[in-house]
Amino acid sequence: MDILRVEKLRKGFGALKAVDGISFSVRRGECFGLLGPNGAGKTTAIRMLYGYTPRDGGVLEVFGLDIDRSLREIKARIGLCQQEDSLDPDLSVRDNLIGFARYFSIPKAEAARRADELLHFFALEGRAGARILTLSGGLKRRLMLARALVNQPDLLILDEPTTGLDPQSRQLLWDKLAELRAQGLSILLTTHYMEEAARLCDRLLIIDQGRILVEGAPSQLVREQVGRSVLEIAAPNEQVRKFLRSEGCRVEDLGRRLLVHLDDGDELFLKLSREVRCEGCTLRPATLEDLFLKLTGRELRE
Repeated sequence: MDILRVEKLRKGFGALKAVDGISFSVRRGECFGLLGPNGAGKTTAIRMLYGYTPRDGGVLEVFGLDIDRSLREIKARIGLCQQEDSLDPDLSVRDNLIGFARYFSIPKAEAARRADELLHFFALEGRAGARILTLSGGLKRRLMLARALVNQPDLLILDEPTTGLDPQSRQLLWDKLAELRAQGLSILLTTHYMEEAARLCDRLLIIDQGRILVEGAPSQLVREQVGRSVLEIAAPNEQVRKFLRSEGCRVEDLGRRLLVHLDDGDELFLKLSREVRCEGCTLRPATLEDLFLKLTGRELRE
């Protein structure tokens, strides 16, 4: 059974259509990614999914329950890790977990047991008595994620969980999320890190201006939309451009740099090197970031 079902979800703010009729589902036990540039509608969609923002239209079911009629029951089964730090600065690390458990009417002894388990799982035992203001950004994100699991949720919603973290902290969180997914936890993830989405997500969708652009497994989408490899050519001259046109290549022209999308780039790479004597060529595997930029553009967003 789908743990989350969304059909023609809509939300507007005046003339702005923040979410414009998107539909998707999240299967039980999978990690599903929701990607898009700034202002694409991701956060608005996420807020509607846990009942924070009312929707203008569409069907929204979580655990087979209608969110309008069963919001309290749905919230009790969701874990939420938001972008913003909402930890209580007046409590210790351990007491933040125990105190949060009270929102779910978890008995004190059980809350303490779960807090200790989560502190161990996220390698926070040594900071259990520390105050929040003394924690680094990485430690706070680990504690936020631990807090989101204190009610043993059936669905974990992560809104850009690793933004601003150093590589070590990010790798640790990725490992922990992969472990949780392997245990059967369903995860809904928004992120700006394409490597994160490619590594964690079983399926994902990319939205822009409130609408879905593509949906599917990351590797499959990259192969279909970009190819298996990308040939980067720095400072291309007219001879190189003419050669690529004669070969019928799919070229993304960035002015001082060309990106050639290929299913098999070895032969073309050799031709450019030997026949055209093109320098500054780099052949690499196609990535989810290539797909994201191809679909949403390269201009900066407000």
